[in-house]
Amino acid sequence: MTHPSPTTVWDPALYARFERERAQPFFDLVARVPGGPVASVADLGCGDGALTRTLADRWPAAAITGVDASAEMLARATPHPRIAFVRADLRDWRPDAPLDRIVSNAALQWVGDHEGLLARLVGMLAPGGVLAVQMPHNDDAPTHRIAASLWRDPRFAAALGEPPSARRVHEASWYGERLLALGCEPEVWQTTYLHRLASPDAIVDWVRGTLLRPVLSRLAGDTLAAFLATYTAQLREHYPTGPHGVWFPFPRLFFVARRS
Repeated sequence: MTHPSPTTVWDPALYARFERERAQPFFDLVARVPGGPVASVADLGCGDGALTRTLADRWPAAAITGVDASAEMLARATPHPRIAFVRADLRDWRPDAPLDRIVSNAALQWVGDHEGLLARLVGMLAPGGVLAVQMPHNDDAPTHRIAASLWRDPRFAAALGEPPSARRVHEASWYGERLLALGCEPEVWQTTYLHRLASPDAIVDWVRGTLLRPVLSRLAGDTLAAFLATYTAQLREHYPTGPHGVWFPFPRLFFVARRS
């Protein structure tokens, strides 16, 4: 899906319902980031800043900038003496000086033109700096295929506008090749997390906090109710409930790249 428009409203409380599940990939990513002297860090797509604060513990001498486009998310960020929170579009933000570490967890899938994006992010790094990124890699999952289909449904298409991109995130090797061409030493991997949720309706709540934010911002009343009812009914066909709830596979792509 393309980057959310400025009119997209985020719901921090709904997003936080699955805080533990959303946080684990962040910690798995940061655990693979190499050590060394670190004076400057950016967290791109920092949300409410809760995970950004853990970077201050990881790098106790660093000045950290948390960047996010959502005023609702940033309003929940707790002040920290070494963290500056900035509201900005990730496509436009630039640091004042080269950075030692750039971390981005579950944000860059919202930004198009990943070839240009990688070049810009690597260009922000100081020599020896590291870019660490995690993105959902689930464009082919039922959650996304159903949403894309309904986006084109005549009942909703006019209000929703331009449909989402069919492919937001490339294959893992694509990122490895581009990072090598940009003079980086990349480590690229994929992981599928298997989340046990109460029911398929919990999966709907999950995507209402992320994927469906543009839908919830653009539809209202009976039209929104019809979209969610149709989406939920179709989703239940793909995620049957068992004796212990429903298992929700969630593939994610990671890379950690050091600039030579």
